[in-house]
Amino acid sequence: MKALTFYDVQDLRYEEVADPAIEKDDDVIVKVKAVGICGSDIARYRNLGPYVKGNVWGHEFSGEVVQTGPAVTELKAGDRVVGCPNLVCHECEYCKSGHPSRCESLNTIGAYVPGAFAEYIKMPAVNLVKMAESMTYEQGALVEPATVAIHGLYQTNIKMGYEVAVVGCGNIGLMAIRWAKAFGAKKVFAIDIDDAQLEIARQFGADVLINSTNIDFHDEIRKYGNGVDLAIESAGNSFTAARVLGLPKKGGEVVYMGIPYADVPVPRFYFEKIMRNELKIIGSWCTISAPYPGKEWVNAVEYIGNGQVDVLGMVTHKVNLSQGPKMFEKIIANPKGFGKVLLYPEEIM
Repeated sequence: MKALTFYDVQDLRYEEVADPAIEKDDDVIVKVKAVGICGSDIARYRNLGPYVKGNVWGHEFSGEVVQTGPAVTELKAGDRVVGCPNLVCHECEYCKSGHPSRCESLNTIGAYVPGAFAEYIKMPAVNLVKMAESMTYEQGALVEPATVAIHGLYQTNIKMGYEVAVVGCGNIGLMAIRWAKAFGAKKVFAIDIDDAQLEIARQFGADVLINSTNIDFHDEIRKYGNGVDLAIESAGNSFTAARVLGLPKKGGEVVYMGIPYADVPVPRFYFEKIMRNELKIIGSWCTISAPYPGKEWVNAVEYIGNGQVDVLGMVTHKVNLSQGPKMFEKIIANPKGFGKVLLYPEEIM
């Protein structure tokens, strides 16, 4: 089959690899229909490199079941599914206590095992969730990034009437805005340095847009009151990771969804907010809970599938999988204008 294999920094290749085969009783082979490029893929492509040279990459996908192992009873050939990319042991103390996101052996497809930038992928049956009948494969490929935001929100105390600030309006930030509204947020502040992204944030439900290029967004938020109930860091930026601590009101919360790929120096003014304002600081990792893969996946499929939450507005490009290497080159050369990019193993153009 054809796949995108990752060899080194900015060395992504479209080439022939071996087809996946059933090896374990619970294995399922899925024909990939649509697969998204994640922000973490861009960071790894730009300067981090692969976990395993030559591994098939990618982890946000939807597809159709084509073959199942002998122990698989809940899925059959022809079923339309989305794939949870997080692989856990189901045996360690964290898995057994209902916290699989903390699994001691946590892995992700596309890292140490083959991923979804391919015509076919092999997954454990438990990692596959049936799509809603009305859901398109494009919507299915957006379920995984939706679950990142949902998992983070589940770590907080968000409730109807909350005021929420989202710092960074990339794909995860847009998902956070959309799902914060679905969770009952009364007002959502969107903070970014790109007016185009802020306009998309408005379309995703943001009530107040703040371009922080030349202003202190801490001071700007204070024009609307004493701070927000919940601040979400989704930029994965060292600067914003420190300053997001200044956004909540006393007793408020901060949840980190973005991954900073550098040290995070925290000025004293912002660090003291943790203590003086008695903030609750929350880290959020992956997309899963118990029973595995969790209510994040069940709710994302339901709400996206029935149209209650529209996520397709973040899709800016749809291209053949064969164009993947060129698309990565274009994104890092000039990221403006690129939202969610979907790749299609079956030629669409």
